[in-house]
Amino acid sequence: MDERGTVVIAKSASTPRDPSEGLMDGLGLLAAELGLDLAGLLARTASIIHGTTVATNALLERKGARVGLLTTEGHRDVIEMREGLKDDRYNLRVPPPVPLVPRARRLGVRERLRFDGAVAIPLGKRSLAGAIDRLARDGVEAVAVCYLHAYRNPRHEQLTARAVARRLPRAFVSLSSEVLPQIKEYERVWTTVVNAYVGPALARYLARLIAKLDAAGYRGDVLIMQSHGGVAPVRESARLAAGAVLSGPAGGVAAGRYCARLLGAGNLITFDMGGTSTDIALLQRGEPQLTGEKTVGVAKVALPAIDIHTLGAGGGSIAWVDPGKILHVGPESAGADPGPACYAKGGARATVTDANLVLGYLDPANFLGGRIGLDGRAAERAVEAVARRLGTSLLAAAEGISRVVNTNMAEGIKIVSVRRGVDPRKFALVAFGGAAGLQITEVARLLEIRRVVVPSVAAVLSAWGMLATDLRYELVRSHVSEVGRMTAAGLRRLFARLEADGRERLGAFEGPIRVRRALDMRYGEQIFEIQVPLDGVDLDSKDLMAEIAGRFHRRHEELYAYSAPGQEVVIVNARVAVVGELPVLPAEEGAVERGGAAVPGRRRVWLGGWVDVPVRKMDALAAGQEVKGPAIVESATTTVLVREGERAIVTPRGWLDIRLG
Repeated sequence: MDERGTVVIAKSASTPRDPSEGLMDGLGLLAAELGLDLAGLLARTASIIHGTTVATNALLERKGARVGLLTTEGHRDVIEMREGLKDDRYNLRVPPPVPLVPRARRLGVRERLRFDGAVAIPLGKRSLAGAIDRLARDGVEAVAVCYLHAYRNPRHEQLTARAVARRLPRAFVSLSSEVLPQIKEYERVWTTVVNAYVGPALARYLARLIAKLDAAGYRGDVLIMQSHGGVAPVRESARLAAGAVLSGPAGGVAAGRYCARLLGAGNLITFDMGGTSTDIALLQRGEPQLTGEKTVGVAKVALPAIDIHTLGAGGGSIAWVDPGKILHVGPESAGADPGPACYAKGGARATVTDANLVLGYLDPANFLGGRIGLDGRAAERAVEAVARRLGTSLLAAAEGISRVVNTNMAEGIKIVSVRRGVDPRKFALVAFGGAAGLQITEVARLLEIRRVVVPSVAAVLSAWGMLATDLRYELVRSHVSEVGRMTAAGLRRLFARLEADGRERLGAFEGPIRVRRALDMRYGEQIFEIQVPLDGVDLDSKDLMAEIAGRFHRRHEELYAYSAPGQEVVIVNARVAVVGELPVLPAEEGAVERGGAAVPGRRRVWLGGWVDVPVRKMDALAAGQEVKGPAIVESATTTVLVREGERAIVTPRGWLDIRLG
C-alpha cells in the first residue's frame, strides 16, 4: 500500500521447506506489478509486516526443537497429569495425548518457593548441575524452566538460566517467569514448553528472512504479527515465540477490526475460508475477544490470543462416505499438493472445489486469474465416485458436498456466538479467503444472518489487515485477592508497574501510546476466571473497587445469563495491554475511479436446476452499482456467488455489501 492508499496485491505459492522463499517470491511479484525490480521496491518500502505459520506448523506437525524441562523436584509430571480432565471424558479407551517433552527429559531440581515468593528450599547447585548435565548428554536444543511459584519470585529461574547458558551456550532458554508470570501450574508449564519447542525454529526462520531482505537491499522495519492481534519486532517475536502460534489467522481478525471501522458496524463475524480450514472470530463493538485458553494440537498456550475457532473445512476438504452411507466433508484436506482432483496434479478424491466446479460456480479457464487451468472432467470423475457410494446422481452429490460443508461452517459460527450467549442474527459476516465467496451467503441463511460483506481484497485480507495493526505488548501479573480486601491504591500500583514495563518494551517509540486494562476475576467458589475489561473505569474513583465488582457481575451475566451479587468476588490476574499506535491507513481503493471496463459474460450454474446467470468482473463494478442475484462476481483471486433473492451493492471501496432476502 502506498501513501495515497492504493493497494496492489500478489499471491505466490507457499514453500514449506523454507517459507522465506515464498515470501521473497511474493515480493518479486509485487515489484513486477508495480513495474519495478525487487531492489527498487524494497528501496521505497518503509515497513514490512509479516504473519507466519512457522511456529504453528512446528507445533501441529511436532517438528519443533528437542526440549528438556527443569522444574521443581516432584512436579515433573504436571504436563502429563493435565487438569484431571480428558477431551472425551466418557471414552475409556481414548489414549492420553503424548506431551512434547518425554518423561526422561523432564527433570526435577531441588528448590522450593512458597506461594508468596519466599524461599522454602534454596536452589540446589549440585541438583541443578546434575540435571543440566543429563540434558546436555541428551542433546537438547532448548530448555524450558518452570519452578513452582516463580511468577512471584523469578530469582531461582534466573540463576538456572545463567547455569544453562554456561553449560549449553547454544541452547534456547525459556523461563516461565518471563513467558507467563501468572498462577496455575499446568498452563504455565505448557506455555513455557511450547515457547522452548517452537522458539528455535522461529528464530532460525526470522534470521534467514532478515538476511535475505538485507541482501536484497531492504533497510526498513520488519514487524511480526502476534496471536493477540498486534505486532512486535523480530527480536521480541523470537524471544516469545509462543506468542506467534496464531500469527497467520490473527491477521484476518485484525482486518476484521479495520473493516468494522470502515463499515461503521461494530458487530462482525469474520469468516476466513481457505484451502484447508476456516477461521472464525467474533467482534463486538469493533473489538475481537481475547482468551488465554487456546489449545493448539496437544498444547495449552495461555498467552493472550484472539479467540479464533478453526474448522477443518476449506476448498480442499475431502468428501467421503461412511459405511452407513452418510456423506462427510473434511477435516482431511487435499492440501496444495496434490490438491483437488481438478488441479490435475494427482489428486483423485472429491473436494469442495471439485463440487463447485461441477456445479458451474467456477470458470475452469479463469482460476487465479487464468494462471491455473482446472480440469472439469477430473472433478466430475471424483464427484461421481462419491455419487456411486451414495447411490445418487452427480449433481445431487456435488450439491450435497456443498450443503454439508456449509452446515459444518454454520455450526462453527454458533460455537463463537450462540454458545457464548450472543445472537448471530445481530451481526454481519465479513467473508474472505479464496474459497469463502461461493459458500458464505448459504452459511448466512442457515443462521438467519441478513448481511454479508465481501471485500475486494478478500483472497489476501489477512495480509491487508496486517497493515492496520499496532505495536502491542500484553502483560499479566497474578495477584489473588478478594475485591473487598484489596485497596484501590494497591490495584493502582499493580497496574502502574505493568504499564511501566510495557512502555519500557516499546522503547523509543514516538507515536501515540494507548493503555488498556483488564482483570481476571471469579466468584469465590469458582475455579475458572473470566476477563473483565476496565475500559472507561476511572482508577482514581473513590468507589473504584465497588465499580469493578459491578463490572464483573454484569460481565458474568452477559456470558452465563446469571450473576450472584451477594457472593464474594476474587481478583486473580491483572492485565495491561500497552499499544503503540502505528499510522492510520489512508482511504484505500476507493480513491480510484471504478467501473465501465468489462463486458458482462454469462455462465450456466446449478441452483436446483440449470440457470444461465450473468458474470461480472469485480474490479469493473462502479461504486453504488447493484448486482441482483442470481449472478456471479469474479476477481483474479476469488469468485462470489450471489443467489436468488440476494442483492449486492458495490461500496466506494469496491466491496460487495450483500443483503439477503
